[in-house]
Amino acid sequence: MNANDALEQSIQQRLQGKVAVITGGGSGIGKGSALLMARHGAKICLFDRTLDNANKVRDEIIAAGGEAAVIHTDVSQANNVEESYKEALHTYGRLDIVFANAGINGAMTSIEHMEVEDWQQTIDINLRGTFLTVKYAIPYLKESGGSILINSSINGNRVFSNIGFSAYASSKAGQVAFMKMAALELARYKIRVNAICPGAIETSIDDNTFKKPELKEVQIPVQYPEGDQPLAHKSGSAEQVAQLALFLASHDSSHITGTEIYIDGAESLIHG
Repeated sequence: MNANDALEQSIQQRLQGKVAVITGGGSGIGKGSALLMARHGAKICLFDRTLDNANKVRDEIIAAGGEAAVIHTDVSQANNVEESYKEALHTYGRLDIVFANAGINGAMTSIEHMEVEDWQQTIDINLRGTFLTVKYAIPYLKESGGSILINSSINGNRVFSNIGFSAYASSKAGQVAFMKMAALELARYKIRVNAICPGAIETSIDDNTFKKPELKEVQIPVQYPEGDQPLAHKSGSAEQVAQLALFLASHDSSHITGTEIYIDGAESLIHG
């Protein structure tokens, strides 16, 4: 075995023997992270409410020689999340990595015309869902430590010019504040907590974006320069975010906790 082969083998074993729970792992960033972590040796448990998509990801992992399971989960429902963790532990016997990734854009409209139910749905899935995903993981992670990742956004943290995203941005800002509180509280158990803050990424989340006609009343015209993601002049990919998730899940980031990391090709430095 030459040096390059040895290095490749070492890299491929970065998460060997670890068990990762990923919410919303049936598409987009969750899917990319599940596939990459599986290639690096992790056993993947997908918590998802869209079983068709999640089952395809599971089958792809298994076909490539990995291990994966799907558990039907609505992250906004406490009992459902708690029971899903019990099932995951029954299946794999341990828990090392949690990626609170599930989320929606939700309704995009003016604050005045935002329906209370639309506001609540976004908060319930994005922020309450993150809280529940972390809360019910803690008893299992405390056994040997681990890594919690939260998929936040540049919106609500660096960018505030996306008019109509008041609920979404509030949920994403809340995730980062919650991450910092959790990181300090859980450090004694060797549990690291970090947030990923993507910019524009090529995913299907726009399928969960509902622009209301009242949005036109409050939109502020903003003209961005050509190639408004300076690094690549285009949206990022789910695979690029997955690489960051892999790093934060692995021992390579063993001294990083309580940190939000922006992955946006410098987009937010213009849009903010």
